[in-house]
Amino acid sequence: MATFEPGHLHIERHALNKDDVSYDVYIDYEVSQDPKEGKGILFTMHGSIQGKALNEPFFLPKDQAYNFASNVTKIAEKYGIPKAYSNIGSIHKHYDAMFEDVRVKMNRKSGDSVNPEHFE
Repeated sequence: MATFEPGHLHIERHALNKDDVSYDVYIDYEVSQDPKEGKGILFTMHGSIQGKALNEPFFLPKDQAYNFASNVTKIAEKYGIPKAYSNIGSIHKHYDAMFEDVRVKMNRKSGDSVNPEHFE
């Protein structure tokens, strides 16, 4: 199950058997200013994964804010979700809505420049 409203995504899954995974994850985000990176999005991923409490903030600069799903996947794996299940954002219509909201908040459009140093 997933719900989305601008600035908030909630994804919940209950294990169907002992080999399955459970999570109840919230991703809150807002425009923020980092002293070194400038304008971007501050994300806070919180809730629980596999029964383990989770509270992980991360900041992405304006030109990387679209890449939030990669950070979410890495955090999910860090908290015990096996790689086979770690794409907890597979509920595409909600991630698509979040992606569009981030795009609007960052005033980005296709073809905007990026800082190559962010991808080294």
